[in-house]
Amino acid sequence: MTELSRIWRETEYRYNLIGYKCKNCGNSYFPPRDICPKCHRESIGKMEKVKFSGNGEVISYTVVHDAPPSFKRQVPYVLALIKLSEGPVITAQIVDSVEEKIDIGTKVHMVFRKIRQDGDSGIIEYGYKFAVN
Repeated sequence: MTELSRIWRETEYRYNLIGYKCKNCGNSYFPPRDICPKCHRESIGKMEKVKFSGNGEVISYTVVHDAPPSFKRQVPYVLALIKLSEGPVITAQIVDSVEEKIDIGTKVHMVFRKIRQDGDSGIIEYGYKFAVN
């Protein structure tokens, strides 16, 4: 039951790309954090929850050919550093595209995809990935 309760607690973050913006300096962060790494103590109580647009561009990428067991069926797949239009850089898988269409500067947008399933009739977890615009 611990796994199920954790899933429900994290629902908002699983189905939205939510981070925080410092009202002191204006920098945005993902994943969410309580204190701005730039402003430190001056940001306490000034971190505002923000839902990011999910739009961004590839700033670096690699093609994974030797994946962990839970991703073996997806190889080869593209894993990229994506700079969101709001500023943060995140790591995510790029789906629904061929490797040849992906390059540094490629515009992408967030999509939801199945991450894993707990057995044949268990809970299905979804999360964010990115697709080429």
